[in-house]
Amino acid sequence: MRHLFKKTLLPILFSGLAVIPSQAQQPLLGFGANAAQKELDLEATFDKQLQANNLRDWMKRMTAFPHQLGSAYGLNNALFLRDKLASWGFEARLDTVHVLFPTPKVRILELTEPTKFKASLMEKPLKEDATSAQTKDVLPPYHAFSANGDVTAELVFVNYGVPDDYEELAKLGVDVKGKIVIAKYGGSWRGIKPKVAYEHGAIGCIIYSDPKEDGYFQGDVYPKGAFKNESGVQRGSVVDLPLAPGDPLTNGFVADATHTRLSVAEAPAMMKIPVLPISYGDALPLLRALGGQVAPATWRGALPITYHVGPGPAKVHLKLEFNFDIVPCYNVIATLKGSEFPDQWVIRGNHHDAWVFGAADPVSGAVAELEEARALGELIKTGWKPKRTIVYCFWDGEEPGLLGSTEWVEKYQSILKDKAVVYLNSDGNGRGYLSAGGSHTLEKFLNQVGRDVTDPEKGTSVIERLRSRMILNGSPTARQEARTRADLRISALGSGSDYTPFIQHLGIASLNVGYGGEDAGGDYHSIFDSYDHYTRFKDGDFAYGVTLAKTLGRSVLRFANADVLPFDFTNFANTVQQYASEVKKELENARTKAEDHNKMLAESRFEAAADPKDPFVKPVALSVAPYLNFAPLDNALVALENSAKAFALASSKFSALPADKLKELNEILYKTERKLIHADGLPRRPWYRHQIYAPGFYTGYGVKTLPMIREAIEQKNWKEAEEGILRVSGVLEGFVGEVERATSIK
Repeated sequence: MRHLFKKTLLPILFSGLAVIPSQAQQPLLGFGANAAQKELDLEATFDKQLQANNLRDWMKRMTAFPHQLGSAYGLNNALFLRDKLASWGFEARLDTVHVLFPTPKVRILELTEPTKFKASLMEKPLKEDATSAQTKDVLPPYHAFSANGDVTAELVFVNYGVPDDYEELAKLGVDVKGKIVIAKYGGSWRGIKPKVAYEHGAIGCIIYSDPKEDGYFQGDVYPKGAFKNESGVQRGSVVDLPLAPGDPLTNGFVADATHTRLSVAEAPAMMKIPVLPISYGDALPLLRALGGQVAPATWRGALPITYHVGPGPAKVHLKLEFNFDIVPCYNVIATLKGSEFPDQWVIRGNHHDAWVFGAADPVSGAVAELEEARALGELIKTGWKPKRTIVYCFWDGEEPGLLGSTEWVEKYQSILKDKAVVYLNSDGNGRGYLSAGGSHTLEKFLNQVGRDVTDPEKGTSVIERLRSRMILNGSPTARQEARTRADLRISALGSGSDYTPFIQHLGIASLNVGYGGEDAGGDYHSIFDSYDHYTRFKDGDFAYGVTLAKTLGRSVLRFANADVLPFDFTNFANTVQQYASEVKKELENARTKAEDHNKMLAESRFEAAADPKDPFVKPVALSVAPYLNFAPLDNALVALENSAKAFALASSKFSALPADKLKELNEILYKTERKLIHADGLPRRPWYRHQIYAPGFYTGYGVKTLPMIREAIEQKNWKEAEEGILRVSGVLEGFVGEVERATSIK
């Protein structure tokens, strides 16, 4: 869920270390000179309140027992969070919704031919890990929202199980129809693997963690090292997240007296075949029994076998049954009312539920958020009050499919459309580099925040440490930009954490921030995501937990206190221009590929094989991509660039506006992102309404930018691509109109 971010504000002098001017010399978006110094002084006071030992103590307490959605300790943690927040001056409450949460009842996986083997489907406790021997309330390895099923069939190895892998299987003459597939974790979000398998006719899906990506190939395994041992398993949800997050029985609404839940059988986002995660210890006998062709070189993992594709002679029996229960989902909502603009909300969130103990995911981020809130409480004691209302949220049910945050957003969407200024998210956290994604109207703002936070390991700013890394390890383009571009780029947001309903459904400008890159390990969604593992291998002194609190605490304070909300449109204009260039290039590449293929076909002699069993077939001509009319988009982009420049030139006058005009300006600014929403949503998945960012239909967490245009080109749906160009042009024109309206305020 972490997205490595690419951007910065300061020019760098490359004669050794970057020279970083003092804070007093720096501009601060949204603040005049005097107000900026006052804000920096407040942030310095905030920083002094932060204590790493609080994060340590709270993590140990929150991870003492399993706390998945609907569990007793999940409620215990929610009450703990609520009561802490209330003691620090917040109006804190539980906001409870009821959601579907399937849990396993029967799990059987066995090899029936050519030899016999029954998978253990369990993780082995370790004496070095104090919580790993617990059995009460521990969810065993499973995939939430899998279908029930009792199937027996030949096995086929499908690499990562993404669409390209099935194209490779077709070249090899291998069909998965009526088979059970086994796929490696990686290459895409886990829910894509059974989805694509089902589309190709498979009747079951097994997913395992290969040690090449997640095990001994990477380093020593737990407990000696951080990486996944032979019994470790990655749990997770396989709900069709690219279709819609949230309770799949209530997508787009909250169940109440007037809105009836769908049945499990009716729910479009439910997986259609049984799917189960296993360890590489359990996967080894299955893969060893496979025959058929040797797998392509790029498919082979690090197990001590020759990887074969199948099908057979390995045959497996997979039986899964689930309890499809409706359970309470405890969101913790805490509010500090704004003194001047109480109806403008700055929202901060991190989830608190986990698959088991959840030290890294999510408690490392949750305790940083909790410490931010405590430090704000200390500021309140000095007489400080935020200008805008601050809302701190701790979500439940994130792991099964962003259930808590999505249901809350859907429940209060009319209020949020009117009042939400920004949503600031974190999830898991660790040692290493700043990582950020979000709305590109916030890119310059985030660069300024990163400029003013010191990296605890290197002593430079976190943004400059990231810049140095990109110069050393980035792509050629990223390296060049890191040397020359004032701001490092942030990534676009797809899905995978609680920002999704805010930005993708309602068009609320959002950021997702964390640290990592020096905290690798195989604990993810296993029983070994524990306090012991985290303190040994992730962020043992919680220095980067404090750094996260400084980063997002500053973000909250600047949005809460700014005279003019710190949105900037020049970087957004530049980024959307880049996206447009990419989709044009993708179209050109598709055209060139088809033309080259057809030319080769015309110049060659192919004859169909005489033997009908021979998998060779005569290649067929490909349809050549037409020339699409990008003129409406080009014109919208020119207007966007011009409006962004005009706003930047006018921005120096805004702090002098009278109070009523300033209020009008800020309401326009924080609602500009709403203009990037289209009421009809994306084709075949109307819940996703944002026309600039969306998770890809076959990437899950991974983002597709200009998604309607890009995915139509990928699918060779030229009519829809033309419609997408017009739609995106239209939302950009609406966005430009709001920027121009803001610029004209006097």
